[in-house]
This record gives sequence, structure tokens and C-alpha cells, in this order.
Amino acid sequence: MKNWKVGVLVLLLITVAPDLMAQCAMCRGTVESTVSNGRSVVASQLNIGILYLLMIPYLIIASIGYLWYRNSRREYEKRLEITSRIKRALS
Repeated sequence: MKNWKVGVLVLLLITVAPDLMAQCAMCRGTVESTVSNGRSVVASQLNIGILYLLMIPYLIIASIGYLWYRNSRREYEKRLEITSRIKRALS
């Protein structure tokens, strides 16, 4: 059941990707025209926007990884506590 969901997601991303790639030429043209006119503010703001878009997926993945690590650490501590109780009860 999970395989068809992954297939649909990949197909969706493939069909949307050409539209996303078309925007790069437009942004480049805008930056080139504004820089040639002496206004470099647009170029720096565009660079900040690119960095923002670059950082968000990494922050999401890092947050999920931290939550997973914290949850697994708590489960491990619970298992150690249970095994120590069992050993004390059997001794």
C-alpha cells in the first residue's frame, strides 16, 4: 500500500518540476536588470530568500531527527529500568 503512495508522489514531483525550473530564468533576468540599473538590493534580498528556502528542509529534518533521538532515548531508559526491576525481583 505504501509503494503506490511513493509512486504517486514521485510522479507528482516530476510533473511539477518543469514549472519550477522555468522561474529561474525570470529571477535571473530580474536580478540582472536591477543590478545593471544600480539597485543591488533586489539581488541581496533574492540571495537571502534562496538561503531561507535552502535552510528550511534541513531544519525540519534536524527537528524530526532530534525528536526521534529523544524518544528512543526515553524508551531505552524505560527498558533499563524494567530490566533492573526484574533482576531485583528475581534476586
